[in-house]
Amino acid sequence: MRCPFCGCMDTKVIDSRLAGEGAQVRRRRECIECGDRFTTYEAAELLMPRIVKTDGTREPFNEEKLLTGILRALEKRPVNTESVDAAIAHIQHRLQSCGEREIASRQLGEWVMQELRGLDQVAYVRFASVYRSFQDVSEFRDEIERLQQGPTPEERRDQMPLLPGEGEDH
Repeated sequence: MRCPFCGCMDTKVIDSRLAGEGAQVRRRRECIECGDRFTTYEAAELLMPRIVKTDGTREPFNEEKLLTGILRALEKRPVNTESVDAAIAHIQHRLQSCGEREIASRQLGEWVMQELRGLDQVAYVRFASVYRSFQDVSEFRDEIERLQQGPTPEERRDQMPLLPGEGEDH
């Protein structure tokens, strides 16, 4: 690892520990040449499936785009950063564990809506209105009625799953 201060190629690790809920290794390093210390983070590089858009074009998964869409839906809503990070991590885990090289953007959008529904119902309706291209007020009303018919996110969290693994893909 090259020293960011003097450019020397000889550094040593003086401390390592898990970070990011065990998904990363945090390493404290010291430059042999100048003695300055710095921190690096190491994470497994997992291949994400490519996203197949509705027009048939394919693009690499873009975490920044996912975050932007979720944050736009959650704008001025009382949802903490940790919950947003957990939702994004859950979506990424689903992408990695689906075992596919490509996934339809439609499926990704549905997963985002599932996460938003559990975080904030207003944000869910906002996202759904753009994602499903609502054309008039009646479509908003229909979506809100569907939302009110199901259990609340709190009730779903408190409910025990009927089958093993059922509560993991909400």
